[in-house]
Amino acid sequence: MEHDMNLFTDFEQRLNERLLTIAAIAEKRDALDFSRLVVEPPRDPSHGDIAINAALVLAKPLGKKPRDLAGEIVAALESDADIAELSIAGPGFINIRLSDAFWKRMLVAALGEAEDFGRSTTGANRKINVEYVSANPTGPMHVGHCRGAVVGDTLANILDYAGFDVTKEYYINDAGAQIDVLARSVFLRYREALGETIGAIPEGLYPGDYLVPVGEALKAEFGPSLHNLPEDEWMPIVKDRAIDAMMVMIREDLAALNVRHEVFFSERRLHADDASMIRTAINDLTFKGHVYKGTLPPPKGQLPEDWEDREQTLFRSTEVGDDIDRPLIKSDGNYTYFAADVAYFKDKYDRGFHEMVYILGADHGGYVKRLEAVAKAVAGNDAKLSVLLCQLVKLLRNGEEVKMSKRSGNFVTLREVVDEVGRDSVRFMMLYRKSSEPLDFDFAKVTEQSKDNPVFYVQYAHARSMSVMRQAQEVFAGLDISQKSLEKAVLAADFEPEELKLVAKLSEYPRVVESAALMREPHRLAFYLYDLASNFHSHWNKGKDKTELRFINEGDRQSTLAKLGLVSSVAAVLRSGLALTGTDAPQEMR
Repeated sequence: MEHDMNLFTDFEQRLNERLLTIAAIAEKRDALDFSRLVVEPPRDPSHGDIAINAALVLAKPLGKKPRDLAGEIVAALESDADIAELSIAGPGFINIRLSDAFWKRMLVAALGEAEDFGRSTTGANRKINVEYVSANPTGPMHVGHCRGAVVGDTLANILDYAGFDVTKEYYINDAGAQIDVLARSVFLRYREALGETIGAIPEGLYPGDYLVPVGEALKAEFGPSLHNLPEDEWMPIVKDRAIDAMMVMIREDLAALNVRHEVFFSERRLHADDASMIRTAINDLTFKGHVYKGTLPPPKGQLPEDWEDREQTLFRSTEVGDDIDRPLIKSDGNYTYFAADVAYFKDKYDRGFHEMVYILGADHGGYVKRLEAVAKAVAGNDAKLSVLLCQLVKLLRNGEEVKMSKRSGNFVTLREVVDEVGRDSVRFMMLYRKSSEPLDFDFAKVTEQSKDNPVFYVQYAHARSMSVMRQAQEVFAGLDISQKSLEKAVLAADFEPEELKLVAKLSEYPRVVESAALMREPHRLAFYLYDLASNFHSHWNKGKDKTELRFINEGDRQSTLAKLGLVSSVAAVLRSGLALTGTDAPQEMR
């Protein structure tokens, strides 16, 4: 699709063309900063359909008063046939009201594009890597992982829809002390499977029942043969089987949430072949002048485990925006965790990703600056890295906090939540707050059928629109509701102002998707869908009192067809948006 469905970027182009017809602007065009011009919906919808700040931005460099310049801009825009009304507000904002004919064309465009109405080429097929979840493979997913999983997955869907070439990636933290603990915990369950009485699980091991089947599987594969081996011989065997079993469970948990990654990257790969990937990454940084030998001052407050008062190999991260330099190789010659992070970033960059998104838990706030520093050191200005931090989720049941789980012992599993309230409720609610804000998830709220439950409200709007389409076909025998028939009726119709408001809301969709992609803010989509559903429901309710607003007019086939054009487009946008959030658009709801 060549033309731009985003009416705001369309009017931005029109504005830029008209501005150059003003002599003072044309003369100084090279000295003016047009990038600060904003064409957007006004804060108050009663002011019009589009607000423009051009006069405020350009007045000073042109030595004019903003309201005087606004007058010249208004005069330049007056000849645009799609503009019904122009007004100047406050210090020099220009408000535009668009013509009915324009809105009818937008509705025809939306009908023609259906679920692709918001799809764009903004991403220009640039490769982008979205890494999310990346939980330690030591047990089932807990509800804390759930939010990052949904935010990352939805953002990846939105980026794809906005024209990026997206890879969904999961980094398996399968190197490190927690994996030794996992293997020892599994070995204990293996001894239990062999018939030993193991008693209470010792402090420091994973207590959950989910490891029982892993112990059973080891017994089935090896019989008692592992039992007499020394730890350094059984450990690598048990580690492999344990990680594989945990990843099967994690993939199943994620699939229950409708999350599927394309790439699972194992941290152990970085340490393989004598850690050649880490070594190469450090050599690369050294070559670029980012590495030196030195000692670090003790950090303020509590000393971290990896701090040592000896000469180490350090990354000069303060020169690329970090607060302190970071150790890469400890004084005993071992690589730090951070060195693995550097190698992993370099691997992504070498795979052709020049945009990377990391979705991390709020407790990883300290990683943001160091990851940005790595990106700068490895790729200069050639890679764009964004980190989204997801705040905690508090589970409530009728307002009371829920903390414990039958299955894992000390936390509530993701699977328990999905099994209780359904995938759609979980996914939509995890998006219904900005990810940087804490989220309360109340089991009672997300299952009630009311306006206060956003997922029900949005899905119900879709089901209701489908029911209107079915009813119309019952009222009018042989009604042709094909796209062509609806488009023709729309162009011939006289719409009520309330109906055109619904068209205007619908027309915001391409802009919402684009800004959600570029700002990395998937919650914008969930908020928009709720607003669109709300407008649709309230319009439906007005039809009870005002017959002219009803979608089906039994005495007038043509006007009914035109209104069905509107209903059909609302349904398509809801379907499209719900699909991006990973939730279903039901045909009917009881």
